[in-house]
Amino acid sequence: MGETVVDTDSSATTSFSLGGSVLGFEEIDQSRVAVVGGKGAHLGELSRIEGIHVPAGYCVTTDAFRRVLADAPSLEDRLDRLSRLAPDDRDAIGTLSAEIRAAVEGIPIPDDLAAEITRPLARLNEQAAYAVRSSATAEDSPTASFAGQHDTYLNVVGPEAILHHIRSCWASLFTERAVTYRLRNGFDHRKVHMAVVVQRMVSPDASGILFTADPVTSNRKVASVEAGFGLGEALVSGLVNADVYKVRDGEIIDKTVAAKQLAIHASPEGGTRRQAIEPESQRQPALTDAQVVALARLGRRIEAHFGRPQDIEWCLVDGGFQIVQSRPITTLFPIPAAGDGADHVYVSVGHQQMMTDPMKPLGLSVWQLTTPRPMSEAGGRLFVDVTEGLASPAGREVLLETLGRSDPLIKDALQTVLDRGDFVPAPPEEGAGWPPAGGAPAPIETDPAIVDELIAGSQASLAAVERDIRSKHGSELFDFILEDLRELRRLLFDPRSLQVIMAAMDATWWLNRQLHTWLGEENAADALTQSVPGNVTSEMGLALLDVADAIRPHPEVVAFLRDVEDEDFLDELPELPGGREARDAIRAYLDKYGMRCVGEIDITRPRWSERPVTLVPVILGNIENVEPGAGRRRFEQGRQEARKKEQELLERLRALPDGERKAEETKSMIDRLRTFAGYREYPKYGKVSRYFVYKRALLEEAGRLVRAGVLRDREDIFYLRFQELHDVVRTGQVDDRLIRRRKEEFGAYQALTPPRVLTSDGEAVAGSYRRQDVPAGALVGLPVSAGNVEGRARVILDMTEADLEADDILVTAYTDPSWSPVFVRVKGLVTEVGGLMTHGAVIAREYGLPAVVGVQDATRLIRDGQRIHVNGTNGYIEILS
Repeated sequence: MGETVVDTDSSATTSFSLGGSVLGFEEIDQSRVAVVGGKGAHLGELSRIEGIHVPAGYCVTTDAFRRVLADAPSLEDRLDRLSRLAPDDRDAIGTLSAEIRAAVEGIPIPDDLAAEITRPLARLNEQAAYAVRSSATAEDSPTASFAGQHDTYLNVVGPEAILHHIRSCWASLFTERAVTYRLRNGFDHRKVHMAVVVQRMVSPDASGILFTADPVTSNRKVASVEAGFGLGEALVSGLVNADVYKVRDGEIIDKTVAAKQLAIHASPEGGTRRQAIEPESQRQPALTDAQVVALARLGRRIEAHFGRPQDIEWCLVDGGFQIVQSRPITTLFPIPAAGDGADHVYVSVGHQQMMTDPMKPLGLSVWQLTTPRPMSEAGGRLFVDVTEGLASPAGREVLLETLGRSDPLIKDALQTVLDRGDFVPAPPEEGAGWPPAGGAPAPIETDPAIVDELIAGSQASLAAVERDIRSKHGSELFDFILEDLRELRRLLFDPRSLQVIMAAMDATWWLNRQLHTWLGEENAADALTQSVPGNVTSEMGLALLDVADAIRPHPEVVAFLRDVEDEDFLDELPELPGGREARDAIRAYLDKYGMRCVGEIDITRPRWSERPVTLVPVILGNIENVEPGAGRRRFEQGRQEARKKEQELLERLRALPDGERKAEETKSMIDRLRTFAGYREYPKYGKVSRYFVYKRALLEEAGRLVRAGVLRDREDIFYLRFQELHDVVRTGQVDDRLIRRRKEEFGAYQALTPPRVLTSDGEAVAGSYRRQDVPAGALVGLPVSAGNVEGRARVILDMTEADLEADDILVTAYTDPSWSPVFVRVKGLVTEVGGLMTHGAVIAREYGLPAVVGVQDATRLIRDGQRIHVNGTNGYIEILS
């Protein structure tokens, strides 16, 4: 917005295409991005929209930029070095980018090129003031705005000054902030070029920004207008607060008029100057209500032209609006495609599956083939449409109770939508499907043999698919996987399997409710679930302690592992003393658990067996920070503590009126809990085991496609849906453009944060805990594992960077089963996502770790290294230092 430019004569249609280096706005459309950059292309498009007024100007094309840089061959080597830097290597980026900028600014513009660039000024008015604005070829794209990354100069007067500032714009392609932005977003420095916009300007009465979708809630039907006096530079630089208006369906639904103490105007000698606003005018709105509504209407016209929500820069001159820029809003989370025009409410699958990262197309499609419920896609994530359930009174109760137990913030967000009364449709007809058919699972006896039988059946089925898939190739492989997915669904939704899981959950809720009523005990089930038998996920974490025990006696192996980077390190281990034993221990672990990884519900994610180096930092941490034999001791300690807690509770119950009955009922529920709770983790273990079988077979098929010249890389198949990949195998043809586009989309999705609840208006509805029973300033969450602990916060988003010590509390975005090996080295857990029965919560209880989950923005609000207090009983975190 510091780029506000205005021309009172915007009707000029003079062509400036006097050479390859200059184009007038009227000659430009979206197809010319490579020539005039994102900003220039958008200005050209804006000038074509009926009723939209754009200040006159022209673009200095990328041809001029390339011609000038061709005179500096030494830049090529520096650009190569720049491309090899890491985004967080700030010192090296700063030094090298400064060298490149200085080199670009020092290159003289040839006389013939200078004449071509300045020739249009004679027609526009050589003595007028202009804005000179950078327009890179990668900016203002649907996936990356580059907003504020490149330079703009206001109120530039005279040909020489304009040429000087054009050169400065070229150099701004290599500012430290722009270089870092490109590195983080995967742009090649050598493939991004710079055009420059030269545009007439005068100082406006008011200026600001119009978002055609609410930037706070993401609601596509609410436009947001920010307005201030003078040039918009005052708003952008934070010198003044803006007036803010919200507009929906042609009406202002919210309005805040700020105190505006100064404005920025063009200076007669060039540049800009600050001007104080008289006290009596500071509270005057910069726009009338009618002007706000008219501006929002213009925004809808621009949005319709570009086909997506826009971030629009505007200014007001002589009562009329001039549009000086429009770019896509790249931070909005996409909306699932419904196509029926009706209102829909969606719930995030990722927040329930502890994987909020985007998934690649193959991963999305395989998960959808696994689940019995239809799922919608948006932003590389999956969502379930719960509109019908919310509309049915009976279904609503079931839905809110079920989701509330999984994630209270989802429940509160849904309740917010319901309370507004403006979105959920009328109840469906009788028998329309809500509540879901089938009801609750039937009761089941507390018998360990049931669990043993279920696991044995799953293992036998997995062995069969591992055996039979080896002979399947081509289309036969895809038919085989589709058929076997039916077997996987049968196992996952076996009524007896669901009975076991629900029996453990019901026992948990019964114990917590009844023991709180009878004894005032908070979250009693947490202590009782320590070291339950048969939990494959908690066993996985303890088993890695055994691997550390096997390696610890061999110092040369330990030293070797500290420098490991390549995935073939296991083949090198036997050359070292003790290396064969170390290799065998790691391979035995991978044979049982190597199908796991972070984000394992996405079949495309690299498994530990594919990248065993992922486990090396965790193994080394166990060697350095955990005593030998800790795995067996920790399990036995947890079992004894659970047994002790059980005896204590039963003794206290027997002392109550009707105590024997209460103790007997409680003992029955404790037995039920400890018999069935461990199985909760097994179905997912079986599923990801099967996924890995499928993945290996599909990658073998991809290898054949690479050898046949159909695919460039085996992992290109990850960007195809299952049926699309089947078609490629069947036809021997692939759409390379589709794969490239999907890769770009996936990169953009990684920068987005999925909402728990999303409406078809695009509104991301945030829930809250609405609790008053926590200390002032505490971060509130859901208590999932009782206890209180203080320690050092370690904010870790990548498990391979988990350099943890005994006093540490893990703070992360989410934990799926792959994080359990890290749990053995921490004393507490805080996550942004989670519920009472999600994997991280289950394992925290088994290990006896106080844990609070569902803490919004925990990884941002808690700094790495701070001392914190985690109250896992009442669900809050206090920052101590």
